[in-house]
Amino acid sequence: MMLPTHVLAGMALALPLWAVNPELAPVGFVAGFLGGMFPDLDLYAGHRKTLHYPVYYAVAAVIAVPLAATVPSTATVALAFFLLGAACHTAADVLGAGLELRPWERNSDRAVYSHYHGAWVRPRRLVRYDGAVEDLALSAALAVPLLVVLTGRLWLLVAGTLAVALGYTLLRRPLAALAPRVVRLLPDPVLPYVPDRYREDGGV
Repeated sequence: MMLPTHVLAGMALALPLWAVNPELAPVGFVAGFLGGMFPDLDLYAGHRKTLHYPVYYAVAAVIAVPLAATVPSTATVALAFFLLGAACHTAADVLGAGLELRPWERNSDRAVYSHYHGAWVRPRRLVRYDGAVEDLALSAALAVPLLVVLTGRLWLLVAGTLAVALGYTLLRRPLAALAPRVVRLLPDPVLPYVPDRYREDGGV
C-alpha cells in the first residue's frame, strides 16, 4: 500500500481517543501519523526489512496500549499510537503486493520481512499494488472520518495527505516506466545507493 494510506490508517487509530480523551487526541493523531510513516524510512536501505517488524511492533503495542490506558500522558499516548501505526503499516504491507517496481506483474513473493521468523512473508494482494484504485479508495475511506472530526492543522494534514494519495495514484504506472530510464542517467558512484528494483528494465 502507498504511504498516504499507511499514515491515514495510523491517524484513524486515534479516533476512539478523540471520543474518550479529547485533550490527548492530538498527540495520538500525530503519533499515529508518524508511526504509519516510520517503517517506510527504510525505502532506500533494505525496504520492507530494515524498519519493518510485523511481529515486534505488534508485541510492543500490546504492552504500550494498556500502559497508556492506565497512565494516560503525552508520553504514553504518543508511544502507544506510534507503535500502533507502525504495527498497522507492517501488517497492511502483507495484504498488498510484492516488493517490486511493477507489482501488477506479480513477479515478487516478498511482501515484508519478519525478523521473528527470519523469512519473508508472501504478499496476499488484496490490494493489487501501491497506488491502485482500491488503495486510493482505502485512503479516502480512512480520511473521511478524520476530516469530519479534525480542525486546523490536523485537518490540513489529512487533506494534504489525501491529495498526495490522489496524485500518486494517477502517476504510479508512469513513474514505474520512467524510473529505470532516469536511473540509467545517474553517475556510477550513485548507483550503489539505488534500490535494485529501480534498475529493472521493461515497461508497464
